[in-house]
Amino acid sequence: MLTIDCPNCGAPVTFRSAGLPDRVCDHCRSMLVRSDSGVAIVGVQAALPFDVSPLQIGTRGRFDGRPFEIVGRVRWSWTDGSWNEWLCLFGDNGFGWLGEAMGQFMMTFERPMPRIHSPVLIAIQRGADAPIGDRIELEDDMLTVADAREVECIAAEGELPFTAPPGWRIYSVDFRTTSGRVANMQRDGDEAHFYDGRYVTLAELQPAGLRAIDGWAIPANG
Repeated sequence: MLTIDCPNCGAPVTFRSAGLPDRVCDHCRSMLVRSDSGVAIVGVQAALPFDVSPLQIGTRGRFDGRPFEIVGRVRWSWTDGSWNEWLCLFGDNGFGWLGEAMGQFMMTFERPMPRIHSPVLIAIQRGADAPIGDRIELEDDMLTVADAREVECIAAEGELPFTAPPGWRIYSVDFRTTSGRVANMQRDGDEAHFYDGRYVTLAELQPAGLRAIDGWAIPANG
């Protein structure tokens, strides 16, 4: 863990994991990047738009028995709406993404692309569009392309494994199975990242430190 004074405003800023070198200052929203040579300002983050998510930075929970804490968020948009990707830091310093869209939640973890030998994924990685309905085989599951489109980063907060400037555009492909497994591929130029996981419910995450929302009763463990 490293705590420094923000190089722009002087407010205390903490980096809790070496695997999360990007940090948005909570006070002035400067985008900070930590490296061997120090901490540099690489821009200014946009203000997050209002939403009604029950999650927030500091919410804690458990996934498959492993405790985690939400330490960051990226809010993405497409032509018809937007959604949150919450970064969950686990006790072993590993992290996963808790996607939140239209009241549904998905926990995914990045897995290396070279270990996935799918012609469909390889074509998408090389720049092809992903036809809706195409399928890929992963282990014993067949995953179907459920959605594919360009998306744009609206804003971000907290600690992150990468810099997420407002206006950043990527190509995003969602895969689904009927059993609840989900996957997502994000392509940015020549780089592609693959995330694999499943749908979860808020209750099974046993969340604590949820955000209070008018008209919504926080669960007993929240």
